[in-house]
Amino acid sequence: MHKFLKIPACLVLSFGFISTALAQQATTTPPAPPPLFCENNEGFSDFDFWVGDWNVYSNDGKRVFQGTNSIEKKYGNCLITETWVGASGSGGFSINYYNSVLNEWRQVWVANGYSIDYTGGLDDDGAMVLVGFIYGYGTGATTPFRGTWSQYENGDVRQFFEIHNAEGEWTTWFDGLYVKQEADPNPPEGNS
Repeated sequence: MHKFLKIPACLVLSFGFISTALAQQATTTPPAPPPLFCENNEGFSDFDFWVGDWNVYSNDGKRVFQGTNSIEKKYGNCLITETWVGASGSGGFSINYYNSVLNEWRQVWVANGYSIDYTGGLDDDGAMVLVGFIYGYGTGATTPFRGTWSQYENGDVRQFFEIHNAEGEWTTWFDGLYVKQEADPNPPEGNS
C-alpha cells in the first residue's frame, strides 16, 4: 500500500499562485518609458546654440585665448551644464535650466570666490539675456549683473557680461567669443 504525502492545501494554493504569476510575467510586455518632457516641449531648446565644446577668446579684435568651455545637455535635455577651464588655471561650473511653469531660464554659476544667479530668456533678436546678481564672497557685495549670449551666422557665440557700477550704469565685465573647438581655424596650442 502506498502512503500519500499529506501536503497542506495552503501550500498547494501558494505554488499555484506563484506559477501563474511567473507565467504571466514572462508573457507581459514591460510598460513604455515615460515621455521625454523636456525634449518635446517648447522653451527647453532655446539655449541649444550654446551647447558644445568651445575655445573662448577675447572679443576685442585681439583674440586673446581665455580658456575652454564645455556645455552639455543632460537628463533628457532638462538641464544644461557648463564646465569652464580658464587659460590662467581658473575654473567654474554652472547649471542652466528652463522653468516651463515660470516661462524663464535660470543660470546658477559658482567659481572660486563668487557666484552668479540670474534669470531671463530669449530677446526679440534670439539672444539669451539673463539678469540677476553676482555675489562676491570675500567682499560680501551683491551687485546687479547681466549676461547676453548671441549666436553669429557662422555658429560662433558672443558671451557678453555686464555689471552695474557705482554710478548705476552697466559696464563691461567680460566680452568673449566662443569658437567650436572642431571648427577653430587657429586653436591655441594644446587645444587642437
